[in-house]
Amino acid sequence: MDSVSSASSLLSLAKLLCDAPEDDKDDEDVLHSSVNAMTPGTIGPVKEESAGTFQVKSENSKTIWNTEEVPEGFEYDDTWDPREQPEYEILFKQRVGTEDVFFGMSRKDHSTACCEDIVIKIKLPETKSSDITLDVQDKALDLRTPKKKLLLHLPYCVDSKNGKARFLSEEETLEVTLRVLREFDFINFG
Repeated sequence: MDSVSSASSLLSLAKLLCDAPEDDKDDEDVLHSSVNAMTPGTIGPVKEESAGTFQVKSENSKTIWNTEEVPEGFEYDDTWDPREQPEYEILFKQRVGTEDVFFGMSRKDHSTACCEDIVIKIKLPETKSSDITLDVQDKALDLRTPKKKLLLHLPYCVDSKNGKARFLSEEETLEVTLRVLREFDFINFG
């Protein structure tokens, strides 16, 4: 096998990849200019740049973004609203049977990946249950009262149609229980 010096191999590679006509420059000048200008973007044929034509694929020509680009629940986000955010707590709940506790027969563990429900406890002091407006979507919870406002982006997708909410008046707490929607896998199989 013949050994080729790196300078000559770079020169021949530059000649192969460049479509520029040969000038009367000597090989050393071409070698220095091609080595200095060689980047991963310069390898291969020269690409013609378009004249700035940019096409937007949009159903409505007046929209500036697609609805898929905006996270769910941001239509309720109002930074100018002076109401304060209430204290809240997110808990994860799972159904555990005797086969889980004593025998460990199911593949459930203590992580949130095995939980079936999300329980959100929101402290609402000096609030009546009739003053609460609650809207639950797949990835967001929006709560409004005359004094408090909470927009909460949920960590998992939930079943927004089949949730439970109860107001504990003696504790002044709203408790919202939502079923987590999961793909069936070896842990969550039914």
